[in-house]
Amino acid sequence: MNIGDAARQSGVSAKMIRYYESIGLIAPAGRSEAGYRVYEADDVHRLRFIRRARDLGFPLETISALLDLWGNRRRRSEQVKALALHHVAAMKEQIANLQAMVSTIEHLAETCHGDGRPDCPIIDELAAPPTRSRREGRPSGRA
Repeated sequence: MNIGDAARQSGVSAKMIRYYESIGLIAPAGRSEAGYRVYEADDVHRLRFIRRARDLGFPLETISALLDLWGNRRRRSEQVKALALHHVAAMKEQIANLQAMVSTIEHLAETCHGDGRPDCPIIDELAAPPTRSRREGRPSGRA
C-alpha cells in the first residue's frame, strides 16, 4: 500500500509517517519501481502502536523503548511497567505544575479590578523580573 493508504489505515498522517521513518521509529519503507514508498500490514500495525502511545502522551524516546520491548518476546513485563510508571510520574508532575499555574493566574485575576483603570496585577506580574522558581521552569507559586 502507498503512504496515503497507510496513513488512513493507521490514523497517522503521511507527514508523521515520513518523520517516524526519519528518526527510526519505523523501518524505511520499501520502494516501488516508480520510487514511491510501499507499506505492509506490519508497518500499519506498528504505526497504530505509535499512535496509541502518542495518544497516551508517551514521549518518542519511551515509544522507541516500548517498540523494542514489543518486538522482544523475551522481554520482562517489569520493564514495560517501569516505563509506564515513569510516564505516570512525569504526567503527575506536569499536572501539579499546571495546577500551580492555574492557582497563580486565578489569584492574579481575583486581585485585578477589571475596570477602566490602567493598574493591573496581571500585567505587573508578567512584566516583573523572573523569580528563581520561574527561571527554573516552574510557576512562581504566588497563590
